[in-house]
Amino acid sequence: MKNILLIGASGGLGKHFTKGLAEEGYNLALHFNDNSAKLDETIKEIDEAGVKISAYKADIADEASVKEMIDKVKADFGSIDILINNAGLSLNAMSWKLSADNWNKVIGVNLTGPFLCSKHVIPVMRENNWGRIIFMSSVVGQIGVPGTAAYAATKAGLGGLCKTISKEVMKSSITANVISLGYFKAGLLYQIPEDIREQIRETIPIKKFGDPSEILECILYMCSDKSSYLTGQTINLNGGLY
Repeated sequence: MKNILLIGASGGLGKHFTKGLAEEGYNLALHFNDNSAKLDETIKEIDEAGVKISAYKADIADEASVKEMIDKVKADFGSIDILINNAGLSLNAMSWKLSADNWNKVIGVNLTGPFLCSKHVIPVMRENNWGRIIFMSSVVGQIGVPGTAAYAATKAGLGGLCKTISKEVMKSSITANVISLGYFKAGLLYQIPEDIREQIRETIPIKKFGDPSEILECILYMCSDKSSYLTGQTINLNGGLY
């Protein structure tokens, strides 16, 4: 039974991933920073899944906090086989109005965080000569959306981070891949006003928002032994939106 460290487990997509991964028999170390109440609710809902589940608070933009979390997870679970970098923050403004403080906050959560989590998990995976690292990215970083300079920059940056890491760790049977998402019926989508959401839906060639269950299917494949030849790649789940 493999152990997953899910970063950003308390958000909208995190809830879907937590439930689905528990049902598939994975032990789960669930990271959160602010939304402990939401995470507690999710854990209660899957309490009978028959897997080990524990929650860990950390500021992933702070290296000491990340290291402390990963040390605790390793001590509690024995190993970390899979890392899913799912935390996300979007503070939107037109580029000439975006404060440097908000820019740095988004960079910290969306790019520095995945780097730090990967940095400190990789030695644990190398000990076992096996691992899976998954970065959750966004089509916004590929197409550019007005008002999302920081968010788009971080999501684009994950591609370069992933490709580099994948080449550094492949001799240890560790893979690293990106899932780049379009607009799904969960999470940050519902921070957008309804009229704007409808405009977005009309731009998607398939004319609908995605179902989170399809993301889960992709994650499950990437987590498996069957995906050993898939590394350094970006899988685009976006309904044809580019």
